[in-house]
Amino acid sequence: MSKVSEGIEIDGSQGEGGGQILRTALALSACRGVPVHIRNIRQGRQNPGLMRQHLACVKAIADVCGADVKGAFIGATALAFTPGPIRAGDYRFAVGTAGSSTLVFQTVLPALLMTGQPSRLTLVGGTHNPMAPSFDFIEQAFLPVLRQQGGEFSCQLHRYGFYPVGAGEWTVTVKPAAAYRRLCLETRGELVTAHARCLSAKIPGHIVAREKDRLLRRLKWPEESISTAQIDSLGPGNSVIVQMDYAHITELVASHGALNISAEKVADSAVDALRRYQSSSAPVGHYLADQLLLPLALGAGGSFITGKLTEHCRTNMNVIRQLLAVSIDAEEVAQGWRVTVET
Repeated sequence: MSKVSEGIEIDGSQGEGGGQILRTALALSACRGVPVHIRNIRQGRQNPGLMRQHLACVKAIADVCGADVKGAFIGATALAFTPGPIRAGDYRFAVGTAGSSTLVFQTVLPALLMTGQPSRLTLVGGTHNPMAPSFDFIEQAFLPVLRQQGGEFSCQLHRYGFYPVGAGEWTVTVKPAAAYRRLCLETRGELVTAHARCLSAKIPGHIVAREKDRLLRRLKWPEESISTAQIDSLGPGNSVIVQMDYAHITELVASHGALNISAEKVADSAVDALRRYQSSSAPVGHYLADQLLLPLALGAGGSFITGKLTEHCRTNMNVIRQLLAVSIDAEEVAQGWRVTVET
């Protein structure tokens, strides 16, 4: 990091060099009211620069804080972002493709949590995408943890959005806490329920039947714990969602169908992800670990235990340290890694 005349410079090629660097830098720029210049955007990806879903994130956070933005176009590898005051309100953000709407939400959420006033968001785009949190993950795993900090949230899925059509739609209300509580997530607690869903839209019914059969064989759960459903979507799509609800945490994994991928492989992908989570007793999965860093850093701090730290998570830690005066420490423990954030 270096200070430049326009604010703080962030190198988008650091660590894993992906879009999370962009989203975290923009979110914290808005929260702090400090301009940022981001260079080498997504340098670690096969197609560097801003893609449409990243551009949707830029435009959304710029709308929330009235930012002046330079360099916001498809393919751009550098961006200057000068934020204005954050405004709570009623917003509608559309990706314009099947790009992830949940990543747009995670870009603007930290700023909206700083306003002290409720907001309502309508988000349009992909809701169940590879390499992005699904709507179900946001609703069942991410927001419940943020409620433990003191915030209030409610969300509703109106239409699923799958690649390549997208056009999913959901709404979420955000009510910031009057005073944030410190978070501590170091045990899962007792298992309460375990269940799975095989979802399909505009595809042959035998696909979800085969996915359910594969899940039953591998998970050895009671048949009634695994359901199939036809859902509303403008285009074809398929997702397998496996959820385990513990007393203190919910872990949810999802896999998504695609051309030339068998139903059995889609089910196997979800089971394999669940097995990786179950391989340790750490309560916080590696996706959630990455996503909790910002809420803790902007709130009252806290700690959580997760499994092996990903490069994605370590990179996010470094970007937060560059923009906030917080301490983020990670130490190896019996269950995996304890991450502690002091504000």
